[in-house]
Amino acid sequence: MAIDWEEANTACEHLSPNQDDLVRTIVTQVAEKWTLWTMAVLAAAGKPLRFSRVMEQVEGVSQKSLTKTLRQLERDGLVTRAVFPEVPPRVEYEITGLGVALLEQVHPVWLWAVENLPAFEEARRRYESRKS
Repeated sequence: MAIDWEEANTACEHLSPNQDDLVRTIVTQVAEKWTLWTMAVLAAAGKPLRFSRVMEQVEGVSQKSLTKTLRQLERDGLVTRAVFPEVPPRVEYEITGLGVALLEQVHPVWLWAVENLPAFEEARRRYESRKS
């Protein structure tokens, strides 16, 4: 499949500076370390999850990083956050339709990476052997 760069450039040319900045911010956020994993955990659950359940499934993430990730996702409409007036307060997160739509776009990239894993491993071996 060929990329229609003219179409992409035309779409971007019609953005205001604020819109262009937001698009760049969203794309950068998607590429951050914990974003897609967090979204995938919420999507796979198919129901709201408490913060601690999300943290258990996003192995290696710190509380601070997960909090930051969830706040960014909520701000951009990719997840929702519900606070229940209990003692202690209960907070649950759930992926939105917009978040699911994003994962549907990214899913083929994940599959592509898995399918091409041997090529990546070989490329890294070749690269590392040059450094010796």
